[in-house]
Amino acid sequence: MIMKSVLLWFLAASAAMLSAQPARINQVTVLGSHNSYKLAIDPTLFATLEDRVRLGLEYSHLPLAAQLDLGLRALELDVVHDPRGGLYATPSGLRVEGATPYDPAGVMKKPGLKILHVPDVDFRSNAPTFQDALSQLRQWSDAHPRHLPVVITMNGKDEGINRPGSVKPLPFDKVALNAWDAEIRAGLPASKLLTPDDVRGSYPTLESAVLAHAWPELDRARGKFVFVLDERGKKMADYIDGHPSLRGRAMFTDSDPGTPEAAICIRNEPVQQEMEIQYLVRSGYLVRTRSDAETREARKGDYSRLKAALRSGAQIISTDYYRENPAFKTGFRVSLPGGGPGRWNVLVTPVMRPLPPLE
Repeated sequence: MIMKSVLLWFLAASAAMLSAQPARINQVTVLGSHNSYKLAIDPTLFATLEDRVRLGLEYSHLPLAAQLDLGLRALELDVVHDPRGGLYATPSGLRVEGATPYDPAGVMKKPGLKILHVPDVDFRSNAPTFQDALSQLRQWSDAHPRHLPVVITMNGKDEGINRPGSVKPLPFDKVALNAWDAEIRAGLPASKLLTPDDVRGSYPTLESAVLAHAWPELDRARGKFVFVLDERGKKMADYIDGHPSLRGRAMFTDSDPGTPEAAICIRNEPVQQEMEIQYLVRSGYLVRTRSDAETREARKGDYSRLKAALRSGAQIISTDYYRENPAFKTGFRVSLPGGGPGRWNVLVTPVMRPLPPLE
């Protein structure tokens, strides 16, 4: 009888200990949008584009706050370097007869990073300047202080189009990358940011913290934003240079596993990369993938890529179709099972019973 009592006590104590383990941010999967800032191209300009170009650009998004209200917890922003201002104020696409007026408030003339997709062609944005986007994000976050951490994936655009009179974008050199970091910290207080330093803590490298599954506890990360530099090659190398393990940097990088900076991996092809993504997630990395691209799946009503993304365990699944495009007549729309802003990860679910709902 004593032995039975001791066994029951041990089982109860073990269950209590396991259920008390805090959930961490890599144990949640969220839905996000791709090119979250993008507005529809002006119809008059759109009609002048080649068919192959139009096919991949026929999508648009709601305002950033409206997307967050719908439950999206990951966004993507593309920026161009414009330290003096005015470089992108008069896109050549406006020369098309009948084009809608652009930037009546003149914000594109101000110095600082701007947000757009393709210079001179796909330049309309629900947040024309980076500071405007950060202001929108902060206002929404202040009104929803318990929100799941929002991941902001970012590209630095420095290629234009090969047409007479089109703008030549400035390169993202070290000066531009440092300005990018400075704009993030100027637009959001430290209390709203989750940085590589926060994850690394006392570990020798950022990756060693990740491999130890030492991501911040979910409740401590609520109300914060996680920025990710989605660049490789020289841009990533310049961003890391002088900042081993991304010490002092505002953004994570898409660094290869096995490097000190590895923490967040971008693997956009879940059908081909499903096994790799599963390995990365189980190892401790946080992974972003995509459920659709270039309007292909939406036009066909093809959910095979989404299903692979969900099976992969990627913590961030990006889509252009959190709402359907009626013009495609396929009903294609992407959501997480259960329909909430997040779900517990299928591969690294926290040991908690019952699992609390995600806000």
